[in-house]
Amino acid sequence: MLISPKPSPGSSRIASVTRRFALGIIGFLAAVTLAQPATADEVRIGYQKSSTLTAILKANGELEKALAPLGVTISWHEFSSGLPLLEAINIRSIDFSADVADTVPIFAQAAGAKLAYVAEEAASPSAQAILVPQASPVKTLADLKGRKVAVTKGAGSHFLLLAALAKAGLSFKDITPAYLTPADGRAAFVSNNVDAWVAWDPFLTSASRQSDTRVLADGSNGLASYKRYYVASADFADRHGDVLNVIFDKLAETGKWVKTHPQDAATLLAGLWGIDAATVEEANSHRSYQVGAVTAPGLSEQQRIADAFLAEALIPKKVDTTAVKIWSPKGS
Repeated sequence: MLISPKPSPGSSRIASVTRRFALGIIGFLAAVTLAQPATADEVRIGYQKSSTLTAILKANGELEKALAPLGVTISWHEFSSGLPLLEAINIRSIDFSADVADTVPIFAQAAGAKLAYVAEEAASPSAQAILVPQASPVKTLADLKGRKVAVTKGAGSHFLLLAALAKAGLSFKDITPAYLTPADGRAAFVSNNVDAWVAWDPFLTSASRQSDTRVLADGSNGLASYKRYYVASADFADRHGDVLNVIFDKLAETGKWVKTHPQDAATLLAGLWGIDAATVEEANSHRSYQVGAVTAPGLSEQQRIADAFLAEALIPKKVDTTAVKIWSPKGS
């Protein structure tokens, strides 16, 4: 590898991001025993503990029942976050990923992953927000200037913060970011070690219910739609559309059930997540859970996110968010 004797600050940041992404993949490969390549009679599904609709389907066994007539079984693979999920898609250790935040496919595209969008959950702009203490002197977005803000780097909440600052005529350089995981961000927030915290549900609702907080801004009014996406490997989407049609239909059905049976859904998820049912029900009220097909025009905000992240050197190169396979369900 040739290294320029005087790299620009921008190129150094991009190289750092690229190295971190590569190290993440190496670490993932070292930590996980990869499954064998998918067979025609098995679909390997990756999910996170917080993957609402997929968690419900895993718990109730309905997806196994729906796939049984096709002679297809499921192996479930849990991941700690969205990026390792899509790394696993790219190296073909899983076939299908439960919902990931809007920013995750952008990082995967920037790394050259061969993905296919399978489904999306419609916008849920109130499911993430910038929180401040109720008594905080920060009353407007402009008041964030010079303040310390906790945010999870590269998450959808990071884009919300960028969009909110831009709306107020500020740049990221006008604040002091504290890059923290949701749990560490909350701890810093409640101990008054940061002036504001950008969070998403269920962390957002949990903190709001247990602390004296105020929402400074959420994603409403065009700031950040906060869609969530289901993806598969491009190869799997090409070969197993029949399986994806079943998965798509069951996700859509489960999303409708969550919205029409909020208490039952909250009780089930509370047991899976270790969060009280009232908090889960309120958090779920902020999410659309409306599963639909992905379209190229519908990815317009993905391009906004990619461009914003490129400007902040969070991704190593420009990404065309429509230059990706979009799988369409039967009848769409």
